[in-house]
Parts: sequence; structure tokens; C-alpha cells
Amino acid sequence: MNIPNRITLSRIALIPVFVILMVVNFGWGNMTLLGATLPVEHFVGAMIFIVASLTDWIDGHYARKHNLVTNMGKFLDPLADKLLVSAAFILLVELDKAPAWIIIIIISREFAVTGLRLICAEQGEVVAANQLGKIKTWAQILAIVLLLLNNMIFDIWHIPADIIMLWVALVFTVWSGIEYFWLNRRVLLESK
Repeated sequence: MNIPNRITLSRIALIPVFVILMVVNFGWGNMTLLGATLPVEHFVGAMIFIVASLTDWIDGHYARKHNLVTNMGKFLDPLADKLLVSAAFILLVELDKAPAWIIIIIISREFAVTGLRLICAEQGEVVAANQLGKIKTWAQILAIVLLLLNNMIFDIWHIPADIIMLWVALVFTVWSGIEYFWLNRRVLLESK
């Protein structure tokens, strides 16, 4: 259990804190910042989501810099991302900030790629996140942050950056999912 893997586990540990802040009304009131009004709990939840998301970059950078990349990390890191992003997207549907059909496609892709990883692992291969998968993750994170913060900054100019970014995330999610399955088609075809 090296430092990058511990950082990844901390990301997983922040998920329940984030969820509680997004669903429980603690009576902290509302705040208006940069053109967006939202409950204080949601702002704090969004900040926790941002911190948790940044640990994705931190653990990867640290692991590569100190040659601490492990198979456990290759498995845990994308799993932590999927848990955090899925929790956020489900909350956004409940808060009526994102269309359910888009979120269903995004989460379905995550389950499908996780299944692919398990099939590959069974055959002794580890499927690490590739560049397109990383772009997908950051597009999703940016969309989630904009949606959680009620399109802060962009609402001043009436630019639906949150919805535009959600569509960008959807495109990269589908594209990267297709690429993962295409690149690993041999393993799928040879699996019993």
C-alpha cells in the first residue's frame, strides 16, 4: 500500500462526505457568487468534489515520478474515478440538473469498461487508463463542477457552459468506451 494508492483510497473516502453534503439540508442557507446562487452545503460539497478530483492527478503524478506505478493502482485509480463521478452524476439527476438519459449512457459505459477490465485481468492483462480515457474523465469532472456550481461565472453571460460541457463529456465518454473495446477486442474474442 504505497502513497499513491493511499491517496486514491482517500478519494474514495471523500465520496460519502460529498454525497451527504449534497443531499442533507443542514440549514446553512444560500450563497450568491459570480452570478450563481446555491445552497452553502452544495458549494462545500462541490469544493470537496474538486479536492477529491484533484487527488486523481496527484496520485498519478506521484506514482509516475517516484516509479510507484502498481497493478493495484492501475485498477484502483480508475475505480475511484468511476465511483466519484457516478455518485456525482446520480446526485445531479436527483437535483434535476442533468438529464437522466445522458447519465445512464455515461454510467453504462463506466460499467462496461469495468467489465472489460475484469475480463482482461482474468486473462492476465491490466488495462490502464489511456489518454482518451483521461480526457473523458476530466471532461466529466469539469461538467460536474459546472453543474454543481449552477454554471457559476458563465451564467452572467447566459452561456450554458455546464450543459455544453455535459455534452462534451458524453461524446468523450462514448468515444473512449468504443476505443477501449476496439483496442481490447482480441481479449474479448479469445475469452471463454
